[in-house]
Amino acid sequence: MDGPPTGTPPAGSVGGSSVSEPDRTRSVTGEDEVVDLCRELIQIDTSNYGDHSGPGERKAAEYVAEKLAEVGLEPQIFESHQGRASTVVRIEGEDRSRPGLLIHGHTDVVPANAQDWTHHPFSGEIADGCVWGRGAVDMKDMDAMTLAVVRDRVRSGRKPPRDLVLAFLADEEAGGKFGAKHLVTKHPDLFEGVTEAIGEVGGFSFTVNENLRLYLVETAQKGMHWMKLTVDGTAGHGSMIHRDNAITELSEAVGRLGRHKFPVRVTKTLRHFLDELGDALGTELDPENMDATLAKLGGIAKLIGASLQNTANPTQLGAGYKVNVIPGQATAHVDARYLPGYEEEFLADLDRILGPNVKREDVHADKALETTFDGALVDAMQTALSAEDPIARAVPYMLSAGTDAKSFDDLGIRCFGFAPLKLPPELDFAGMFHGVDERVPVDALKFGVRVLDRFIEAS
Repeated sequence: MDGPPTGTPPAGSVGGSSVSEPDRTRSVTGEDEVVDLCRELIQIDTSNYGDHSGPGERKAAEYVAEKLAEVGLEPQIFESHQGRASTVVRIEGEDRSRPGLLIHGHTDVVPANAQDWTHHPFSGEIADGCVWGRGAVDMKDMDAMTLAVVRDRVRSGRKPPRDLVLAFLADEEAGGKFGAKHLVTKHPDLFEGVTEAIGEVGGFSFTVNENLRLYLVETAQKGMHWMKLTVDGTAGHGSMIHRDNAITELSEAVGRLGRHKFPVRVTKTLRHFLDELGDALGTELDPENMDATLAKLGGIAKLIGASLQNTANPTQLGAGYKVNVIPGQATAHVDARYLPGYEEEFLADLDRILGPNVKREDVHADKALETTFDGALVDAMQTALSAEDPIARAVPYMLSAGTDAKSFDDLGIRCFGFAPLKLPPELDFAGMFHGVDERVPVDALKFGVRVLDRFIEAS
């Protein structure tokens, strides 16, 4: 059921928020408050276990709505299931005849075991020049940067050039059913007139040398098939000779799949990225021989390596209930991801590798995305980055995972990953996602605020 928080308009009203007259007494800037916003968001436990057993995103939605309302905006909260809430606001632009721009982020996070962390994952502690905690890079950093920029612009009376829609979403970490998908399906009018969007996992830096820093902008995403594998066998006594053992059959199939190396496939995005990277490194790159190149890419090697080919990783196994009983069934779960344009080939490969005795069924499936790296919005990204980092060059790349962009693509919105961060070369950025000791540099947050502000102005 959708419903608004106290002090916000009812969910059925979609009117935009006007920017009020500038507050001449304001002294706090977006850079001043972005760190506190990030810390406070991290301190709200929004762990998403995928089964509604987490604390829920309602508190985060209310926090975001309060911060937007403080500067005179009129946010709306939409609750698709008890505790699963998203916040949306539209800010009127100078030229309302232009198509709108969406900035989206999710407030949920994957769970974290505090015993594994150097600093408590929900403390938002500042240490070693970083804000620590679950969500620091995935993606409460971008949520905080967006809030900081918008609050600053509204306080100073600076309208965006065109309508701006902000969406702070629930449930991205479990596929978005109770967040972005719910809004796109039930409330598409919220995004009326929006043609472009930016979101997570893009705009971060990779330092090539003292004269060049690449900023990877996400223009493509792999498709997904989270699947369950099942083998049926004959149950029996564990002491007998047993040729029809479901565990044996499934284990062999899972082993074949986990060890299989899928062929390299050069997508448009990969080709563009390799051309840009080859130019930066002063060499022509062969996608079939990338080991040496990946070794030079440091923390982004994991991201780039996974964009070269389809992948299928076994993640769960289940069978049996007693040591002397051969079970009649064994199951496994696989996280399978395919490149844009290669879904049919991928599924055929899976069936061939698994063999005829393994039944596979989708638990969750979603499409692949790919757009071109051109146009005024891309130009605005480069302009904003260069203004804050003179050695910046924006380049496209493919995300091996997926984001809420897939839901917004259903509305015909062209989506990019652009959450700008200038990172220290030694930071394992890719390893932060869903990892232990997730953290974001304080300076990177402030850099992101400046770039986002410039980007909005240029877009």
